[in-house]
Amino acid sequence: MPVISPLPFSLLPAPAAPAASRARWNSFPHHRLLRGMCSNGFDSTNCLRMEEVEPNLSPFLHKLFKEWDDRKARGLFHHNITTCETKVLPGEHNFVATLIEGRDQKKRPTEFGMNQVLQPFHSDKFNFTKVKPEEVIFRFQETENDSAQYFDGAPPTVSASPSSILINVSPIGYCHVLLIPRVQECLPQRVDQESFLLAMYVAREAKNPFFRVGYNSLGAFATINHLHFQAYYLKVQYPVEKAPTEKLTVVGNGVTISQLVWYPVSGFVFEGGASLEDLSQVVSDACIFLQENNRPFNVLISESGKRVFLLLQCYAEKQASGKASQEFLDMRINPAVWELSGHLVLKRRKDYDEASAATLCGFLVEASLSEAEFQELKKCVLEFLASGSPEK
Repeated sequence: MPVISPLPFSLLPAPAAPAASRARWNSFPHHRLLRGMCSNGFDSTNCLRMEEVEPNLSPFLHKLFKEWDDRKARGLFHHNITTCETKVLPGEHNFVATLIEGRDQKKRPTEFGMNQVLQPFHSDKFNFTKVKPEEVIFRFQETENDSAQYFDGAPPTVSASPSSILINVSPIGYCHVLLIPRVQECLPQRVDQESFLLAMYVAREAKNPFFRVGYNSLGAFATINHLHFQAYYLKVQYPVEKAPTEKLTVVGNGVTISQLVWYPVSGFVFEGGASLEDLSQVVSDACIFLQENNRPFNVLISESGKRVFLLLQCYAEKQASGKASQEFLDMRINPAVWELSGHLVLKRRKDYDEASAATLCGFLVEASLSEAEFQELKKCVLEFLASGSPEK
């Protein structure tokens, strides 16, 4: 069983992916697995600079890695992710497991009910205008010439900037950050077309398939009711990214919608379209439909914005109704977007040492919708998307 570091270095080769997916991934350079990391995330024998390990980093990722490493050196994280054990499990899906003992006890507590996807913003509860200034990596702003501008130095308060990228103080991977659109507007955790497009632009700006952007709705293990996306870097193809798909339809100026098959989590895959904006609009429309119908969901923006996975789940509902199995409750796994995508964070040494593909697959099946529930919801989503965009 290969043991890996949750840092920006290649993993051992995984089994071959489907041909179309394999072609996309093979176009990006891979490097050998580096062992023995020193404190800044580089090979302890040479302490290689990031440019030597990843010579083709985009300006955005280069700056992001540099700033994130600076915050790590300052000791701003609740745990040292570079010392956390991570491994790829053998089996059909090659799930990735990371051990972070006690992470759930160090995180900020959830301050809202899990039974409603849409809830109002409450300024008295924790929100991202209350983070420490040093947690701000930089401000992010679009420009008229379709390029990005990054502003050095954190503002006095987060709310001083339209959108910000912050560190996640409880990281599960290298360069785990939070994207907060229009911070000063104090938006609740709900998808809108403008904010989702910003997340797509961030994924595109990274120009790297190993840097993914994710979203968790309320009821699908978002823990803060202030609009945010997450992102981090892990140099392995996620299990969901290599799962087979079945084409369902084409909508919205050429956007193809498929469904996952032979994967433990039900969900849709969106790709294509005449532009990234076309793809973003179709996905955000689907998200808006789900949240307005109180259906929890998670989103993975993959391959620099070229593919988007919309994953459906009901685990919080099962927990609340007493239908979740005690075995999985004892493992204390919160199935957010990264877990549903195949990177699972385990909090107990026992669970990590005994982790198997069968156990993790069983957990994801329990977290997901039943086949009958998915078929019913699929029909509604496709009918909605075929009818056109929601009212602005």
